[in-house]
Amino acid sequence: MGLNALGIENGTFLLVGMIFLLLVTGQPLAWVTGLVALIFTFGWFGGNALPLVTSRIFGFITEYSLVAIPMFILMAALLDRSGIAKDLFNGMRILAGRLPGGVAVQTLIVAILMAAMSGVIGGEIVLLGILALPQMLRLGYDRSLSIGVVCAGGSLGTMMPPSIVLIIYGLVAGVSIADLFVAAITPAMLLLGCYIAYVLVRCLQNPDLGPPMSREEQAEESVASALKALIAPLFIVIAVLGSIYAGVASITEAAALGVSSVLVISLLRQELNFRMLQDSLVHTLETCGMIIWIGIAAAVLVGVYNLMGGNRFVSAAILGLDASPVVIILVMMAILIVLGMFLDWIGIALLTLPIFVPIVKELGYDPIWFGILFAVNMQVSYLTPPFGPAAFYLKSVAPPDITLKHIYTALLPFIALQLLVLGILLFYPPLAIWPVS
Repeated sequence: MGLNALGIENGTFLLVGMIFLLLVTGQPLAWVTGLVALIFTFGWFGGNALPLVTSRIFGFITEYSLVAIPMFILMAALLDRSGIAKDLFNGMRILAGRLPGGVAVQTLIVAILMAAMSGVIGGEIVLLGILALPQMLRLGYDRSLSIGVVCAGGSLGTMMPPSIVLIIYGLVAGVSIADLFVAAITPAMLLLGCYIAYVLVRCLQNPDLGPPMSREEQAEESVASALKALIAPLFIVIAVLGSIYAGVASITEAAALGVSSVLVISLLRQELNFRMLQDSLVHTLETCGMIIWIGIAAAVLVGVYNLMGGNRFVSAAILGLDASPVVIILVMMAILIVLGMFLDWIGIALLTLPIFVPIVKELGYDPIWFGILFAVNMQVSYLTPPFGPAAFYLKSVAPPDITLKHIYTALLPFIALQLLVLGILLFYPPLAIWPVS
């Protein structure tokens, strides 16, 4: 007797239960979803279902939009290994260090500029953890505030174009990635503004939380040298985002233009060498390999589940809640937040979006608006325990006396700010889609 004898309702519970049970064993998400996909493919449809698997794999890996991902990852890897980000941080420190909490504020500004250069999150948090965290701790900044600024600022890459999250969403949802990039600017700046306002309010109320730099440190370097450090990052941002918004280049072409810009600048700065290029390429291959394997497994699993009738079952269950459309969207957001505590955002996107996006369209909502909500939600997932990858990224470079408990506690106010922005965007959609409406 095959698994199809269970019916779609029991089959859904069994499928979800198997995924979480296998994840507890510590196996990678790609292997877990792939194994469950194969079990349900042959268990539900029989031994002749192999073409179903191969067609789903072919359909995923031949998506042209995927070409942009390795380019943006390579650009981020090159930036991590060059001195561009370090000079940017040092230059901004000179400009902002005179204010209470100024170094924390400039860390957030550097974070948004780094996000606009690459759109990759993990390396950004590590880099800020190496550059900004020791600087703030040395200046006497509150430890929790410093930790929160680094992790929350580093996670802005989920929102700020050229975000990999938005590229994957556009690919899965079938919407314009360029429109997503345009729409994401305002929400990203809203998040940045909330972070900066929180830091300034706390530090102005209690300057001991973020003391300004001493006059001796302020006199070490000139404002002119600080402004000079901004030239290269701004050139890269304009090359990538400017070419997209001006209609000069597509997303994939802009990604290649970004890589070329970083290579030329690194060469002019005499930082480009074989070891740097080799390390960057290896990192790109490893990251892209992870994304592709998760994507392949998730594509097969979602395809099989849809053929089982799962999409109709979930759609009927959600639309049958006898609730207003806003409540249904809130339920989706709650599901994404819970999944974000345990799964990587790539897996969440590829497993849930093929089911959620058609429901969103049926409810009459703009899928670009929902994409912005999804990106903010995934930013929350970067900070929330027990998975919270931002905490593990920072822990890898933080001083030994900073534990994961310290990090997660420090992130709570910033999670609250993210949820506040998520609520604003949910109940006032024009804020997210006015540039493309």
